[in-house]
Amino acid sequence: MAPSLTDFSARAIDGTDVDLATYDGQVLLVVNTASQCGFTGQYSGLQELHDSYEDQGFSVLGFPCDQFGGQEPGSEDEIASFCERNFGVSFPLFAKVDVNGDNAHPVFQWLRKQKSGLLGNKIRWNFTKFLVDRDGKVIGRYAPTTPPEKITGDIEKALAA
Repeated sequence: MAPSLTDFSARAIDGTDVDLATYDGQVLLVVNTASQCGFTGQYSGLQELHDSYEDQGFSVLGFPCDQFGGQEPGSEDEIASFCERNFGVSFPLFAKVDVNGDNAHPVFQWLRKQKSGLLGNKIRWNFTKFLVDRDGKVIGRYAPTTPPEKITGDIEKALAA
């Protein structure tokens, strides 16, 4: 049986280790983010989704990534401060990760295998989004150009399932 998202762990942006089993039974939107990207404004929409559905068992998980055009050059402290100050981000942020290549974080290796995209088993750019159901299985993958509000229907279906 293939593992689920909740079988992994990751380092939070504050440096603490997080067992993703903490999110067992929740619907999750896992996103690779960046602070200096043309899509950075999506932080607002992601926060709105988080706020709208958090009480129903939903969370956004943000993973900063500097693999695309050097668009996330800051330290974890700088990233956290930027996100909170500019977008009021309160959803969980994790330490900076690679999403492609030999050093890709295991979470993203797994996500890419579960749902390939336009470039197959690679992530094309920042703000690629993966929707994970309550069982920890990937049920959707969305391009960086897909605004968070366009995922609302899929989130509501996953929450109702």
